[in-house]
Amino acid sequence: MKIILIRHGKTEGNYKKRYIGKTDEPLFDTKSIEGEYPKCNNIISSPLTRCIETAKFIYPGRNIRICNNLRECDFGDFENKSYEDLKDDEYYKKWLKSMGTLPFPNGESHESFKKRCVKGFYECLDGRDTAFIIHGGSIMAIMQELFGGGFYDYQVKNGGGYVFSMKRRENGYFTANGTYYSIHS
Repeated sequence: MKIILIRHGKTEGNYKKRYIGKTDEPLFDTKSIEGEYPKCNNIISSPLTRCIETAKFIYPGRNIRICNNLRECDFGDFENKSYEDLKDDEYYKKWLKSMGTLPFPNGESHESFKKRCVKGFYECLDGRDTAFIIHGGSIMAIMQELFGGGFYDYQVKNGGGYVFSMKRRENGYFTANGTYYSIHS
């Protein structure tokens, strides 16, 4: 089966370079998601408005299944703030130095976020070609799990993503074929 991971279109927070996780922003415009995307049988979306609106724009008139586990990370005290807002915060400096591995204050830890996203991804697989319209962090968590490397190796711009194949093994589990390609990057 073909898997398509697509990051939602740009929001106002994306334009302002803010940490937008649980904040439920609509799309700011659709320029970042214009163009052709691979065809699929299933469409899965995060429950947040920016992903649902992106899914409806890219795949108009199609049924969209919501997966709560694929929502973006809860950035806690960093939520809806930019580097400029946080640059003098001592914990933010420590968080940056940790390469983003420290938990967000009053938010989600990096590890629990990644586990949640990967769990949601596998729960949605049914053997058919599927597009996941989700968040940048969710894509990075899934790609790191499937293809290894570092979390930040898989950053994608709004409207970008990855396509790869998966197959069901004899034990019933799905596995990626080991190759992927970027779309709209």
